Amino acid sequence: MIVYPAIDLVAGDVVRLRQGVRSEMDVYSSDPVAQAEAFAAAGAGWVHMVDLSRAFGEDEGACAANMDAIRAVCERVPVRVDAGGGVRSLADVERLLDAGVSRVSIGTPLVRDPGFAAEAAARFGDAVAADVAAKGGAVRVDGWRDEAPVSLEALLASVIGMGFSHLVYTDVSRDGMQTGVDPEAYRAVAAACGFPVTASGGVTTVEDVRRLAALGDGVVEGVVCGRALYEGTLDLAEALAAAGGE
Repeated sequence: MIVYPAIDLVAGDVVRLRQGVRSEMDVYSSDPVAQAEAFAAAGAGWVHMVDLSRAFGEDEGACAANMDAIRAVCERVPVRVDAGGGVRSLADVERLLDAGVSRVSIGTPLVRDPGFAAEAAARFGDAVAADVAAKGGAVRVDGWRDEAPVSLEALLASVIGMGFSHLVYTDVSRDGMQTGVDPEAYRAVAAACGFPVTASGGVTTVEDVRRLAALGDGVVEGVVCGRALYEGTLDLAEALAAAGGE
């Protein structure tokens, strides 16, 4: 199981939100490259980077600072980068891939622009992932601010039809809250998709990582770890050991 330490970005700063709420933000660093280097030094093979400024439609200066940070991590840190946030077009995907990103996550367009999402899956294959988020069973889009007019079950079926082979599923109610994970939620999503998913939301201690790893590679292929790493309730080296992967 791959461990993805998270670097969420707002105007070039490393931040964490609670349940995706922009006003509930803590800033942990102004140096994303140094943060990625620290994760690499602990043994991480991947980092998960999210351009929250673009996802929230913030000013171009903030988005440019985030893009510079993503590009710098790709160029200077010996890790693979999974990145997303505000990806709305083939040009957005290409911009990230050209910057050195290994995999691009596509979220809101799965609902708002399924034609683009399907074309991205067909054109880029393993280099893109579907990014699905739900709160209380309701799908969330546009930076998790809005409830989508589609059920989670229907969206997962649509994603399969689009041809995606990777999917990140975020339990928004747990994201940034350090409340622990719900393994059965990921088991259900993986069963609906027919392939393993990446789990996101609620990871607090190494025991959470163990619980997800215990589901097996056929259910969970990766786990995103965020606030717990920054708050010190989870040690990255221990998480990597518990995951038995990268």
